[in-house]
Amino acid sequence: MSRSVHAAFQSLPEVDISGLYSEELESRRTAARALVSACREAGFFYLVGHRVTTAQVDALLAQAEVFFHQSSEQKLEYYIGKSPNHRGYVPPGEEVFYGGARDQKEAFDLCFEAPGGAVPLRPNPFSGANVWPNLPGFREAVAAYYAAIFALGRKLLQGFALGLDLPETHFDHFVTAPPSQLRMLHYPPNPGAEVTVGIGAHTDYECFTILLPTTPGLEVMNGAGEWIDAPPRAGAFVVNIGDTLEMWTNGTLTATSHRVRKVKEERYSFPLFFACDYDVEVAPLPQFVSAERPSRYPPVKAGEHLYAQTVQSFTYFKERLERGEVQLPGGARPLSSFGQEGKRIHEGAT
Repeated sequence: MSRSVHAAFQSLPEVDISGLYSEELESRRTAARALVSACREAGFFYLVGHRVTTAQVDALLAQAEVFFHQSSEQKLEYYIGKSPNHRGYVPPGEEVFYGGARDQKEAFDLCFEAPGGAVPLRPNPFSGANVWPNLPGFREAVAAYYAAIFALGRKLLQGFALGLDLPETHFDHFVTAPPSQLRMLHYPPNPGAEVTVGIGAHTDYECFTILLPTTPGLEVMNGAGEWIDAPPRAGAFVVNIGDTLEMWTNGTLTATSHRVRKVKEERYSFPLFFACDYDVEVAPLPQFVSAERPSRYPPVKAGEHLYAQTVQSFTYFKERLERGEVQLPGGARPLSSFGQEGKRIHEGAT
């Protein structure tokens, strides 16, 4: 396959993945090819035909509203900087993306919990238990949504493999106890938001992201370098590939830069960042390397790439870095190294 060059799309394509649940291989293959085609065109798409229920979505949103409408003092009891494994409440301004723009959103971050509280043989900075607010029904509703969206992620991973002409289960063994993070994001109402940034321009670090937004605000960079609105659609998720799939496919699929801005009304957004296991070495797969297409990416541990980007984005981590309490992994890439914007920043593209 040739290197992906995104089209100058003006809206996101839609992919119906109901065929991925079929017992017929050809039906799964057809859906998988549509999946990969949308990623080659835009790196982003609307996903329909999934099996996450409306009840699961509604329960998640209800609990998010309760949590974020608490006082700052109550929310800061769960401040992420107090956590040993980067989980908990993220106040406004905590994150800073490329260019130094501080985000104006707040978040509550959760991650994969091993069944029965098991600890990986090789613990990493993201392993361990979640922080759960002391709110009735919060843990039950959020954990149920996480299980449903993570199962969808596993199905998509098989779809990507099939659509890339790999065995359907090719990637499965890379995902046993991954640092797949669910973020519960809240953007307070701000009538003057035309000049503010909700989340700065970036690509996602993991395999792909499954996003549930409630109102407009998401913008995606197309192949012409233009920012395109990606408003929510009822019953659909927004999915985009991340740095890991870009590396695995040697740029056959390219992560797409995106941002959140122009947020005037209150907005909630729930991305699940579907990752592979921390110690997985990510490098272009042999199927995507040739004399004409040499490897463009040096090997990197998936978790170390995620950790390096996280340390460079969060204020509390950067302060620890300056104090020498944490270190960046060797070969850590700077922020905005991937995607269309990354190429413009770091390769001098015009």
